[in-house]
Amino acid sequence: MPHRFSLATIGSLSMVVAAGAASSPVTFNKDVLPILQEHCQSCHRPGQIAPMSFLTYEDARPWAKAMKVVVVTKKMPPWFADPKFGHFANDPTLQQNDIETIANWADNGAMEGDAKDAPKSVNWPRGGWEIEPDLIVKGPETAVPAHTKNDVVEWSYVTVPSGITEDTWVTSMQILPSEPSVTHHICVSFREHTPDMKYNEHVWVDRPRDESGSTLPSAVGFNARIIPKSALSGSGGMEGCYVPGRVTQDYRIYGAGKLIKAGTDILFQLHYTPNGKAITDRPLVGFTVAKVPPQRQYVSFTTATPADPKVFAIPANDGNWESPAVERTFTEDVELVWMSPHMHLCGKDMTFRLVYPDSGTETVLSVPRYDFNWQLGYDLAKPLKVPKGTKLIVTAHFDNSINNRFNPDPNRTVYWGDMSWEEMMVPFFAVVVDRSVDPDSLTK
Repeated sequence: MPHRFSLATIGSLSMVVAAGAASSPVTFNKDVLPILQEHCQSCHRPGQIAPMSFLTYEDARPWAKAMKVVVVTKKMPPWFADPKFGHFANDPTLQQNDIETIANWADNGAMEGDAKDAPKSVNWPRGGWEIEPDLIVKGPETAVPAHTKNDVVEWSYVTVPSGITEDTWVTSMQILPSEPSVTHHICVSFREHTPDMKYNEHVWVDRPRDESGSTLPSAVGFNARIIPKSALSGSGGMEGCYVPGRVTQDYRIYGAGKLIKAGTDILFQLHYTPNGKAITDRPLVGFTVAKVPPQRQYVSFTTATPADPKVFAIPANDGNWESPAVERTFTEDVELVWMSPHMHLCGKDMTFRLVYPDSGTETVLSVPRYDFNWQLGYDLAKPLKVPKGTKLIVTAHFDNSINNRFNPDPNRTVYWGDMSWEEMMVPFFAVVVDRSVDPDSLTK
């Protein structure tokens, strides 16, 4: 005989089920692991930038309380874009219910739960890669000493052959140091081969420095790049970098690629920091390769304020110094897809604005709390159409005061320089255009 229930009975049962669901314990396998896979494991796994792995319960359990603290305070995952401006494809920000799930798990015994509840493991690339490279180029070996005076190792530049024998469209790129513990940054540029090219030769300048290790003001900007700009690409030279929080450039999300011509050489810009142990770094550069040429090309730009100490000098104890702005005018229609601020320990904020030909202005990226430890790139969720004649203006502020906990010495003037205790104001950005467009013609 079929059961008959009144509406009141059904309502009571619903309340019981809801109460049961609410009281069911939060477990790692069922509730926490899916969050970690989506938002955390790209960094928190062996060979990546994070100091601990979150691939398994055994990995994550000792960090449960710490995980709660950093997600509740929103220190993790690292993300610094002001949400009022722009939407970004790589935004890892946790939803509030995810934060509450991790906090509940940590507060209630950090239980493992049933293994059957665990999602399938993510098939992450091996060997420290974020991409599955089709082509790998070996970079130069660099011996990093255990110590130097003030632990200064000047930037060096080394050219290696790419080994590419036919024009090749690449769709992503990753720079992979073998010794990230001493790698401050590695950037690469593509160069047309010339008969006088010398491979695997380190080139650098021993700059005159004071006792603190800072470049003397009279020498600021002296051979600042060593390699003349004419030897670099018209877009500004740097095609990709390894820096904290940014190791991969992926053009596939925009259906675009970069053309590397046959016989191209790769110029490495290398910056290492001694850590007390003599070590040799052997970086690799990996590329994914397009099976057919993409319709659009991805063009990277590197810009910077003047290094002249007459205009770039951050006064001692100034907590909000504004640097000269960077301006670039687009001379063709483009689609803006990516931006990344670069400063050093005194960096405070950076803002990217577009001033359109009709005088309208739009803030496309605001990073109000810049963190040198996480030099993130920001991929626009949707390419932004930028008409010819639009001006990109980038402004930044620096905190050279005692209130900046990263500031090594608020009582000295800070000038432009390569070391972290010196300063830079370098906005990076990228656009996509039709593959037939000359990348050297896009800005002035």
